[in-house]
Amino acid sequence: METSFSRTVDLLHRALDAQTVRRDIIANNIANSGVPNFKRSELTFESELKRALDREGQRPVLELTQTDPRHISNVPESDYQKVRPRRVLDYTSTSNNNGNNVDPEQEFMRALENQLMYNLLAQSESFEFNQVNLVLRQ
Repeated sequence: METSFSRTVDLLHRALDAQTVRRDIIANNIANSGVPNFKRSELTFESELKRALDREGQRPVLELTQTDPRHISNVPESDYQKVRPRRVLDYTSTSNNNGNNVDPEQEFMRALENQLMYNLLAQSESFEFNQVNLVLRQ
């Protein structure tokens, strides 16, 4: 049985991991900003995590019975723990004449935003554990 505390800490931990991967992707984009035909990468995680969390506990209007294990279920799988950060290449845009689509100024802004989000998540996780410490001290 998963408690509210363990679920919250697990979600915060996953988000921190995603921010770390995002930092590496942004650093790679910045490092390759002058390479001809280089395409920048992004990380998709938050939207997929939200979709999985929103689907939890939802049942279809008409649930099909599975009489054989090979039958496909129409109940959507919604385990947020299976959501993983995914790197996606941006092939749709071109910023420079050499085919490269990295805008260093935008990447630096993303790096700053990413660092602020990481700090916020780390503080949130620290707050959760401080709450437990308060309860244990009393």
